Amino acid sequence: MSVSLIFTILCAVAAVAATANLRLELSRDLMMFQQNSYMAHRYRRWLAQSKDTTSMWRLAALVILFISLSSFSNARGAVLLCGIFAVASAVSLGRRKYKKPLVWTARARRIYIVSVILVCAICALAAVLSGYSDFFGIEYVVLVALIGCYCGSHIIIIVANFILHPVEKCITAHYVNDARRRLESMPDLKIVGITGSYGKTSTKHYLHRILSEHFDTLMTPGSFNTTLGVVRTVREYLKPYNEVFIVEMGAKNPGDIKEICDLVHPSVGIITAVGPQHLESFKTIERVRDTKFELADALPSSGTAIINDDFEQIAGRPVTNARCLRYGVRADGCDYVAADVTYSPDGTRFTVRCKDGWELPLETRLMGECNVSDILAAVVCARTLGVPDKKISAAVASIEPVEHRLSVKRTPGGITILDDAFNSNPVGSRMALEVLGAMPGGKRIVITPGMIELGAEQYELNFSLGETIARHADVAIVVGEYNREALKEGIMNDGNFSAGNLHLADSFADAQRMLSGIVAAGDTVLYENDLPDTFK
Repeated sequence: MSVSLIFTILCAVAAVAATANLRLELSRDLMMFQQNSYMAHRYRRWLAQSKDTTSMWRLAALVILFISLSSFSNARGAVLLCGIFAVASAVSLGRRKYKKPLVWTARARRIYIVSVILVCAICALAAVLSGYSDFFGIEYVVLVALIGCYCGSHIIIIVANFILHPVEKCITAHYVNDARRRLESMPDLKIVGITGSYGKTSTKHYLHRILSEHFDTLMTPGSFNTTLGVVRTVREYLKPYNEVFIVEMGAKNPGDIKEICDLVHPSVGIITAVGPQHLESFKTIERVRDTKFELADALPSSGTAIINDDFEQIAGRPVTNARCLRYGVRADGCDYVAADVTYSPDGTRFTVRCKDGWELPLETRLMGECNVSDILAAVVCARTLGVPDKKISAAVASIEPVEHRLSVKRTPGGITILDDAFNSNPVGSRMALEVLGAMPGGKRIVITPGMIELGAEQYELNFSLGETIARHADVAIVVGEYNREALKEGIMNDGNFSAGNLHLADSFADAQRMLSGIVAAGDTVLYENDLPDTFK
């Protein structure tokens, strides 16, 4: 066997390994791009914050690429380096577990296919150019091109998305117009919009449970709270016999909620909260408020806005284009209030009172002031739509906790789990810790990575969260590095919290191992937030 043939075979084997490695890396990059809502600017910001472009693997690949491109290097040695690197990186990528893995939607598949085409085009161009070189053969150049594509895989994903932009725009327009036609064909459908910095998903579930006692009701599933999520719900789930459609409306930029309202035209709008959530994109709390109130501003004169006055930014914002009903647990002077709130291990009791003298005692298995507030909003809406009191009471009593939103579980070993892992915010986390602090019995343990997307207030609000942890918990396990310093300093700012009860974990897996050596029967464990792979 000739030396040249052996070299060609080595290059081919290394290229196969490099191709497998690049395929895994492109999938990972696409996963992170998807978690950043397919928005290039958000993805670039994540790349900068996570230092993914300068990771150990990327830097190693760049060194190998430089060695391979050097005309003074030993070609066989370079091929061996490329092959070893590709295999090691592929094994590492293959072993990784993700909290929120890539969802192979139609859009994700299109981006991936275009990315593969771009890689093929780069390799083909490199092969053509190698014909003009005295140093490199085609098989060697293709291998080096694959390593180069690995180094810039995130750029390939961004370019693929840019190329597909006109296509995505046309596809989106078709889906939106189809959803609009379906909604227009149901003029009697009552549409309720729900938005807020937090609490909107829980309120949606509670309202759906109550309204289903009296109406045929549909709600947007999961976190389908974007325009395309609503469009998908209308096209795939809305039926001609539905009487009420509950639409959760999320926003990360001004105009997002208006866009949803222009599609569905709600007659009732619930605003659950305005707080420092998504400040990285909104910049100021005033812009958050104005964006949430796009829902109230879109209501017709015959419509009803249901507003949570427990939040200062909401209470001071008038609604003049529609009837406005204000509710609150702590605020004074509201149209509806939750009074006589009492907690027990079995749940919560409270009474809803209206200014007009109407009142309704309620019992629920849910715990925490945040849940009381969300139920209150749902009750106000249900009464507005004409649901009888008996049906409201029965529905509230049977509401199941929304998974990962301060749901309570008890293990066979006698440990109480407070699961508030879905999404942490300044108000919800404080309320969850107050519930933890009120639990009787053994140690009160909190596991948290802190809060995210708080912009310039990121450190300050997580420091404050640490102080709240110190007041209500006996043991704290801080997960990850993203908010570690702020949480640690906030917790230790309380001179009564023992430093020996503060534990630092690199991941939730590490936190679970630490917990197993701490927890005992009678203890209560609060899981407060669970960051996606976008944050470490």
